[in-house]
Amino acid sequence: APERRVVDEVSGWLRVYDDGSVDRSWVGPPEAKFMVEPVPAHEEFIEGVATRDVEFRSGSRVRVYMPDTGIGSDPNEKLPVILHFQGGGFCISQADWFMYYAVYTKLARLARAIVVSVYLRLAPENRLPAAIDDGFSALLWLTSLGRGEAHESWVSNKADFNRVFLIGDSSGGNLVHEVASRAGKTDLSPLKLAGSIPIHPGICRVTRSRSELEMPQTPFLTLDMVDKFLSLGLPIGSTKDGPITCPMGP
Repeated sequence: APERRVVDEVSGWLRVYDDGSVDRSWVGPPEAKFMVEPVPAHEEFIEGVATRDVEFRSGSRVRVYMPDTGIGSDPNEKLPVILHFQGGGFCISQADWFMYYAVYTKLARLARAIVVSVYLRLAPENRLPAAIDDGFSALLWLTSLGRGEAHESWVSNKADFNRVFLIGDSSGGNLVHEVASRAGKTDLSPLKLAGSIPIHPGICRVTRSRSELEMPQTPFLTLDMVDKFLSLGLPIGSTKDGPITCPMGP
């Protein structure tokens, strides 16, 4: 068989081959590899948090982080829900990466909240709006739990569906905006979106901003890498001036 040839790549992160396959194994600085290692789910409490992976639709999964509310706590206490969309330029990262596990176990414990992190489909195999669809599907799943139309023991029994928040970092911040926009046109009752937390969202234009031009770049994420991720992730024919990355208009 002929040897595969790399036809596109994002340095360290991703290689696209001429047969359409994609290799996402980390080949950057080895000292960063621990951040992208998957962490298995554990239903026993470790440092005050238990996790489980849940399939809620054929091929759609979430990771649920449940804080230990402690012996003697009110058994009827309901916890807010934080629905998380990971970053990665729409092309890389998973909900079970160590970097997210470290952050969201801590958030679940300190905020006394249930964190639900969505396993998003990735580009270029699944260009946008695939990840937006996945994020919104997870919100609709939470709605079905709130209505009693579906059941997931941790979330159904402990969630306060009046306090659901969206959170996402980098491109996940863009997904927060997109999912919230869809939610505004949808009856989610009894679920209520109480807030959205986009963390340094990937908001940009074709024209470089002052901060893009002046801020020092790191070898982990350069402006060229961002451009390449977006060229692989945005819908065919779309540019950075489109509504997903530039909701304020070009």
